[in-house]
Amino acid sequence: MNARRDDKPVSFVPMRAGDVAAIGIMDRRNYEFAWTDGIFRDCVKAGYICPLLKIGEDIAGYGVLQIGADEAHLLNLCIDRPWQRQGLARTLLEHLVEESARLGAQVMFLEVRPSNTRAVALYQQSGFNEIGLRKDYYDASGGREDALVMARYLSSD
Repeated sequence: MNARRDDKPVSFVPMRAGDVAAIGIMDRRNYEFAWTDGIFRDCVKAGYICPLLKIGEDIAGYGVLQIGADEAHLLNLCIDRPWQRQGLARTLLEHLVEESARLGAQVMFLEVRPSNTRAVALYQQSGFNEIGLRKDYYDASGGREDALVMARYLSSD
């Protein structure tokens, strides 16, 4: 099933505790090693920036962003399968970059699986550069998978 944007407006609303169950289902639908509902609840409770990307009334994706001092850390970004390949990941990412800069962050960091080539390409095309590698960072079918550490400097945005 593919959902279509058509002329429906794109909006961002904060994730609330009442959204966690639906977001948890979305995360499990899209990732083999998904976050627990408890992790999402903790992020909302801690005051992380957790926008839901909505198309009309439908939740098409979400992001989780932590900001401390002058750094932003993108912890999670997901566009639900029916909404993928419509440019929404880029839209959500740029929204998170803008929020980070607005809140005073000078740099945004993230980790990404090297095997997630679509995400790596998105981040590279959006101005992120690889700055390191975290060995055995992610759970994986065959044991563990490394994470590419990427950064985008925001001060000149």
